[in-house]
Amino acid sequence: MSFADLKLIPELQRAVADEGYTEPTPIQAKAIPAVLERRDIMGCAQTGTGKTAGFTLPLLHLLSPYANSSPSPARHPVRALILTPTRELAAQVSDSVKTYGKHLKLRSTVVYGGVDMPPQTKALREGVEILVATPGRLLDHVQQKSVALGQVEILVLDEADRMLDMGFLPDIRRILALLPTQRQSLLFSATFSDDIKKLANQMLRSPTLIEVARRNAPADLVDHQVYDVQAPRKRALLAHLIRSRDMKQVLVFVRMKRDCNKLARELVRDGINATAIHSDRTQAEREQALSDFKEGRATALVATDIAARGIDIAELPFVINYELPYTPEDYVHRIGRTGRAGMTGEAISLVSPDENRLLVEIEKLLKRSIPRKSAEETEPDRGRERRPRREPRDESHTPESAPRHAHRPPAQPRVSSDGFDFSKPYQPSESAAGRPPAAEKPASIRPRNSRPTAALLGGLAARDKK
Repeated sequence: MSFADLKLIPELQRAVADEGYTEPTPIQAKAIPAVLERRDIMGCAQTGTGKTAGFTLPLLHLLSPYANSSPSPARHPVRALILTPTRELAAQVSDSVKTYGKHLKLRSTVVYGGVDMPPQTKALREGVEILVATPGRLLDHVQQKSVALGQVEILVLDEADRMLDMGFLPDIRRILALLPTQRQSLLFSATFSDDIKKLANQMLRSPTLIEVARRNAPADLVDHQVYDVQAPRKRALLAHLIRSRDMKQVLVFVRMKRDCNKLARELVRDGINATAIHSDRTQAEREQALSDFKEGRATALVATDIAARGIDIAELPFVINYELPYTPEDYVHRIGRTGRAGMTGEAISLVSPDENRLLVEIEKLLKRSIPRKSAEETEPDRGRERRPRREPRDESHTPESAPRHAHRPPAQPRVSSDGFDFSKPYQPSESAAGRPPAAEKPASIRPRNSRPTAALLGGLAARDKK
């Protein structure tokens, strides 16, 4: 099947060809025709399979009749709303909309937190047909009356399971209440949980399930490895792996934001260019960190699970789990950053003894065991015989032996201007030898007996009276 077989409008086929794509991925081949038929969709596909284009292309096709170049905001109401859990994913989806819709006169914009609202408000008030947003910032604009959602025809929830994990369900319900009841709704995610199914039953009408891979399955092209290592040795092993494998780009996952900053700093001290990305950093800092990583200025990008959503690098070769996630589904999301678009990748996990239970849950989800390696066989200072201590040589009877500093010239005597030689031991001169000892100083230079302060004051007062 080719994109021409999907019967997309010529403007979209030209945009796809400009990107060098000729054949749709399995999720695209199944989702695009279903969306074009105006059916509600539950799309499940592992990350890196073209899921974003699977809803972006048909969405643009359906909205193409509304394309116009009028400057009036009234001619550009919001007709499609795409909700994402994170800023990075929102920016990625927005870029996809602009890329594939570049030959259409449809307006689009993206709104998310962490940046000033006025530029976003200006873009919304000028009118857009396609709005990509995070739930919290969208509700901020709704409260300020800078956006109206009464004409939305298509709703897309991308990474819906992560939105629920992040506690966005109340916000999603508030947004759903603002939308027309007659609309087309699409749910796309890499994993589907029971909570997602409940949400789908509430917002979808007779949805079509599109599942192109086994549920919660990682990419088949990803090589999984586990290193058994004590927690205090993790950083040394991580640095050694990056150096010994000559890793140019490696995405490192930790659980907590504070550990994210700490590990990045420690890697820099180890001589590895590293940066961090997490939700406490400003949007400008996050964009800079991602740019440094993508353009090769940073070898390692240390990230949390939430911030990593939306990191889309076509040829990312390595993902390292510095700490295993608490939920096995997050493992699937993590390693989904590599092995994308048919490329191979490696997923390496550094597992301490207290994380073995988490590894067992991951292997149950994957329905496979992951090969294990010992850190002692890998680290340069472990797993090999220590060199015996070299006994010091006894050179006392060696004719050729010489003092360590024999090559140095002898020290020159230090003589002051008055003829005193500082290089010799001090000996008192004859004149000094005849002086009386300190205890027998002349009376003229003996210190006076100390008197109490009150007595001195009293004596002065008595003298004044005289």
